[in-house]
Amino acid sequence: METVKRKSTVPYYACGGVWLLYAVLFPLYKPSHFLLVAAASALVFALMRLICPDVEEQLPEKPREEELPTGNEELDRMIREGGAALAEMKRLNESISDPKLSADIDRLEDVCGKIFAQVRQDPSRLGQIRKFMDYYLPTTLKILGAYGRMGAQGVSGENIDGTMQRVESMMGTIVSAFEKQLDSLFGTEAMDITTDITVLENLMRREGLVSDELHDTVTDTVSDGASGGAAVYPGDVKLEL
Repeated sequence: METVKRKSTVPYYACGGVWLLYAVLFPLYKPSHFLLVAAASALVFALMRLICPDVEEQLPEKPREEELPTGNEELDRMIREGGAALAEMKRLNESISDPKLSADIDRLEDVCGKIFAQVRQDPSRLGQIRKFMDYYLPTTLKILGAYGRMGAQGVSGENIDGTMQRVESMMGTIVSAFEKQLDSLFGTEAMDITTDITVLENLMRREGLVSDELHDTVTDTVSDGASGGAAVYPGDVKLEL
């Protein structure tokens, strides 16, 4: 939360009280009267400023743009659950001392954040991450939570050691799976871009804006043959003319 300092209002009320009290007890119709009460109120104001320090006030944090409701109920649910999952993953990571496992969790946080950002940008991909949200992500958090609890026991045993070692060896596979989940979100876009590239290349080649290496090779070869030399065609087959 953001902390801001605000000046105390007590000196201002005290200053006003001086004017009110003076008006009740003493005459207030000559310029000298006004000067006197003004001096008295200024003195009281300065004194109260010394006595009453600034007030610190905590303001609630403004929600970040990615936390604002979108109007899409399913998308808002993903944003809430995704944010909670990232916070829990970060909390679990702070209690894990194994450097390799901690690095894997850092990578998971990064990949998950990118998955949520991509789906927020294109909600039509919500269906692609439904199983990820409903099973893969919560199960991963459950596994990491169990690892943290076992590691906190401070004892060795067949069950504890075996489970922790399996989690450590499995985490690399989980990271790879999460990365593939992120990559799959770009499948349609990658196909569209590939199609656009092909169409653009064919159009530029047809307009003569770029060279066609295969066509140029065949044309140069035929030209050499017409001049009486040896013609070389694709496939490295030489024909003597």
